[in-house]
Amino acid sequence: MSYVPTSDQALAILKKYNQEPFHIQHGETVSGVMGWYAAQYDPERVDYWKTVGMLHDIDFELYPEEHCVKGVEICQQEDIDQGIVRSAMSHGWGLTGAQYQPEHIMEKILFAADELTGLIGAAARMRPSKSVSDMELSSLKKKFKDKKFAAGCSREVIRQGAEALGWELDDLLERTLQAMRSLE
Repeated sequence: MSYVPTSDQALAILKKYNQEPFHIQHGETVSGVMGWYAAQYDPERVDYWKTVGMLHDIDFELYPEEHCVKGVEICQQEDIDQGIVRSAMSHGWGLTGAQYQPEHIMEKILFAADELTGLIGAAARMRPSKSVSDMELSSLKKKFKDKKFAAGCSREVIRQGAEALGWELDDLLERTLQAMRSLE
């Protein structure tokens, strides 16, 4: 019988398969951002959204070439609910061998925000404050347009995510920046 782990249980599961502090921090950040969005779009299931965010890269450290494919297997071994598996692994649609396309708003937000949290985090580390608390949208937009900055963060995926949500790019950038501010 599969189960829906809490976000705290999901963190323990993530740590079982990831040792690098960066990967664990990224899981925590995406989980927090997903919780922020859930409070607006699905307030009854905030912890569920956070769990999806926490587990989305469960396989990345061990299997970067099979990202979102091995994640399905790992989650099944951990007896995690299929809904969590589907939503968490959908963020790799069209990018990896992911079998699930983002369909629900939670999945579309994860698809869009995953890459964006990396870009925002990198921009924050460059600031004197090392924080997003004083980052303005205009500053983030400059970093977004600079293809050399945080080159591993796909601007195209972020754009596709905004489009899938039916949002303007600036709206996605501003909302995700607000979500990350709420985590500090």
